[in-house]
Amino acid sequence: MTNSLVTGKTGVCGLIGDPVEHTMSPVMHNAAFEKLAIDYIYLPFQVKKEELAEAIAGMRALNIRGLNVTIPHKVAVLPMLDRLDPFAEKIGAVNTIVNDDGVLTGYNTDAAGFLQALLDKGIDPAGKKAVVLGAGGASRAISFALAERGAQLVILNRQMELDWAEKLASQISQSFNREVIALEINDANLSLALANAEILINATSAGMSPHSEETPVPAPMLRRGLVVFDAVYNPLQTRLMSNAEKSGAITVSGLDMLAWQGALAFEKWTGQQPPLELMKEKAMKALGYEK
Repeated sequence: MTNSLVTGKTGVCGLIGDPVEHTMSPVMHNAAFEKLAIDYIYLPFQVKKEELAEAIAGMRALNIRGLNVTIPHKVAVLPMLDRLDPFAEKIGAVNTIVNDDGVLTGYNTDAAGFLQALLDKGIDPAGKKAVVLGAGGASRAISFALAERGAQLVILNRQMELDWAEKLASQISQSFNREVIALEINDANLSLALANAEILINATSAGMSPHSEETPVPAPMLRRGLVVFDAVYNPLQTRLMSNAEKSGAITVSGLDMLAWQGALAFEKWTGQQPPLELMKEKAMKALGYEK
């Protein structure tokens, strides 16, 4: 916002998900709006699964300019939108919605945000063997981004939702004409998959606050030289990231992906170049870390 006053002209953006208490998105976007003197405000909205359709209808009715979409709505929201960006449609998950006079268009800035987070660290997944944990909305974006870049994929998911992983693997195989393996997450499969892997991605919610003691991978399976990316950014130092650092692995924070996907969404809502470093800095500070 250009000042502390919210008026009838103030544009509204926000986040829908469940939970949303620990999100850093409002801190990032509101700082960016203020920095660029844009009369917008960003608010978090807790929306349960059964309330999603009403929330999207509310977006139209209240003329909310843009929404970020997080767990558990990234896939379920697709049929409620008017248009889909081609890559978001290919991925089958949306994390950003733009409202143009009641016409809602869905985008996926997670994929580009994830890839940029790796490239910024000098890590190019092209031709590398990657293990992705999870098969939800975040995993879809990450897996498609990796496949499009030319990585070899193994996707692991919980037994009760193994069909999600199998479906995702099949879709990527067909889209990119290469084999993608889907397996149940257990110690035996993890050990097998990680034996030759160069990149490990946690795209599950394991380790997210308040369950920060959880980790999806036993510490002894981590090793020096392995690239470990954790999509969980709250806490910034998850148990997985801590164990990875101790093992000598190369770590990439989910906060980097958050900042990039947020910056790309910001640009779609406002048409302006986002202050990426400021957004990241504000999120880190809110998490209790100084850059």
